Amino acid sequence: MQESSANNPAKNVKQSRPALLLALGAVAGLAVAAWGLVGESATTGFPGDAIARVNDTVIREADFERLVAAVLQDMRTPDEAAARKRVLDRMIEEELLIQRALDLGLVHLDRKVRADLTASVITSVVSDIKASNPGEQELETFYNENKDYFTRPGRMMARQIFFRVTPKGKPVPEAGPGQSRAEKARARLVAGDAFASVKDELGDFEISPLPAAMLPAAKTREYLGPTLLRTLSELEVGAWSEPVRSGTGIHVAQVVEREPARTPPLAAIREQVVIDWRRRQGDIALRTYLDELRMRANVEIADSFE
Repeated sequence: MQESSANNPAKNVKQSRPALLLALGAVAGLAVAAWGLVGESATTGFPGDAIARVNDTVIREADFERLVAAVLQDMRTPDEAAARKRVLDRMIEEELLIQRALDLGLVHLDRKVRADLTASVITSVVSDIKASNPGEQELETFYNENKDYFTRPGRMMARQIFFRVTPKGKPVPEAGPGQSRAEKARARLVAGDAFASVKDELGDFEISPLPAAMLPAAKTREYLGPTLLRTLSELEVGAWSEPVRSGTGIHVAQVVEREPARTPPLAAIREQVVIDWRRRQGDIALRTYLDELRMRANVEIADSFE
């Protein structure tokens, strides 16, 4: 007779162990991130500013009061006595779960726990910088040293007439082969014929027509490809290109308008520059912190590693 899991507690524990590990890992990670407290080890005595101790870890009164204030603020009808008891119970339980997670080795085994802990430490390292502001001279120096980063790319408005290359075995269009039509079209355009008329009479249908708008080079490249973009970059405004062969067909194109790259003045993009200054300072602070940790640690790398 097969024994049911209800009558076999050991089996229940075995089956639920993976779920337990995951739950402990998730709660431990959230506790570290949300509470910001992993207690303070104290093997002797009971500090005057402590409100509880879980095994060898002290829960400080300041941390407790901060959480109580946050809970009371979110309650519609605050019951301070009940809230204080609930918060203390929660802090003790979270500390128990954290200690259990450490005992189970989840810091080393569970990727989510490791990611949460790593993110929490990084946040603590850069948090002060995210709230700081550079001095005027420091911000101006940062802006001047990174002008290339803040420079906005040039834009152009272009237009083209597309000519399909007839594959072997296919009938030649009534208007003639693509190359000859392209040459005729360019000659008419240079002579001053209307663009719309020449395109309607000699050009072929475009699957993705180029918008009649100012576009950065990267966007223009998406429509026309690198070969034609290179041709346009060398053209004077208003001039028509020679027929250009690409992977999709033949093109005759014109630059209608061109706007050079420009660097906005600091006053116009001040907020963006401050954000980038903070990000850069955060990167520097984190790199310094990691270097210091590595210097204090005993890190060994196998000789076989290359």
